[in-house]
Amino acid sequence: MPQRLVMKFGGTSVSSKMAIDNIRSIIKDAQTAWHEIVIVASALSGVTNSLLEAVNAGGNSDLAAESLRSRHFSLLQEVVADQNDRAAAEAEIEDLIEEFLKLSKAMDVLGDGSPKSLDAVVSLGERMSVVLLAAGLNAHGFKSQPVSAASLIVTDDRYQNASPDLAATKLQAARVLRPLFEEGIIPVATGFIGAAPNGHVTTLGRGGSDYSATILGNALEAGEVWIWTDVDGIMTADPRIAADAKTLPTLSYREAAELAYFGAKVLHPKAIRPVVDENIPVRVCNTFNPSHPGTVLTANQHVSKSQTVKAVTVIRDQCLVTIEGRGMLGVPGVAARAFSAVANLDTSVTLISQASSEQSICFSVPKESTAYVIEALQKTFQGELKSRDIDSIWSLEDIVIITAVGAGMRNTPGIAGKIFSALGDLGINVIAIAQGSSEVSISLVTSDEDKDATVRAIHGLIVADQ
Repeated sequence: MPQRLVMKFGGTSVSSKMAIDNIRSIIKDAQTAWHEIVIVASALSGVTNSLLEAVNAGGNSDLAAESLRSRHFSLLQEVVADQNDRAAAEAEIEDLIEEFLKLSKAMDVLGDGSPKSLDAVVSLGERMSVVLLAAGLNAHGFKSQPVSAASLIVTDDRYQNASPDLAATKLQAARVLRPLFEEGIIPVATGFIGAAPNGHVTTLGRGGSDYSATILGNALEAGEVWIWTDVDGIMTADPRIAADAKTLPTLSYREAAELAYFGAKVLHPKAIRPVVDENIPVRVCNTFNPSHPGTVLTANQHVSKSQTVKAVTVIRDQCLVTIEGRGMLGVPGVAARAFSAVANLDTSVTLISQASSEQSICFSVPKESTAYVIEALQKTFQGELKSRDIDSIWSLEDIVIITAVGAGMRNTPGIAGKIFSALGDLGINVIAIAQGSSEVSISLVTSDEDKDATVRAIHGLIVADQ
């Protein structure tokens, strides 16, 4: 019998009686094949946003607390029949709500909206969720226990976007979880959070529960990690755009990482990292359709010559920033200075494209960061702008990045030609192009109004290859 399985359940997968009933059924089935199981749970859907809104300017923490209490207690009423067991879970959640009120009021008085304080607040959603889910499991004969991942996952102190220390986490997770396994207890761990070496709660970035699951999979040397969500795995395209989109049965780690990075919302972009070295398969499944096999991610796969492109995805709400000037030709360090200025704003660059003449360089950033980025670049290159070595720094808004992904694209001639020919036939203008040296993906920048037609055109090539 395989030793350990880590299963993560997302926000929609823990937010209703039906969802929790499905979780119990999924765990029961998994126990026939797996000796030790760890559950990782997200906050109930929408709770993290509610917590953030409550501590932002104009938020109402008392109203938010009442909403949290009502929502969690109502669901407990549905999934835990025993009054004493339900009262015990309610008391634990009430303590967390009181902690929220103290934190939010202290932040309001002190004017402290630091990343460290925000992490302490938003972590409470997961901490409430695992109390509720463990109570719902215990009410039906399972032995489970809520566990804060702050006691399992060791991170650095970069609050709001912490990185795990995998070696330290391996030791800590074993120390905390081994006694529970020996007693036959299913740990129900919080997703999204960890703790810095000083013990303060950190978070792994929004949507980080997937990341939590693969970190624990690595730490526990799990046989597999299953990500349970509300869709049937990873699809060839967004079905809201391409009606003929289908679930991909398999993907390589590299393909999945490209898709996640370039906008596929099913998996956190960082979630692949911890499982690669240990070669742990990851399965993406649907809590509400558990019989569907979903998508399995593994290290290497047979690349079919007949299916070079596997999927197409979109990053919305982007802006293309361009630095151009004839005086840039042959001048070293322009790109380094530009990206250093952007990095100092803690802004991520999604795509880079540079003309071979070196007279222009363009890159995309999130739309909301555009004004700050332009201002920082103008300050960085004020000397070059004055001397006309750089003619202008400008932005093009309302653009999207559309990426075609597939390991079969590597060493297969003519893929880009097919894509551009299909877009040309529709009169779609491609503003910029980028392709990684791995040749697993090709990214195109188009206007937002062309995004649906572009996705459907590229997806048509996938369908034609099937």
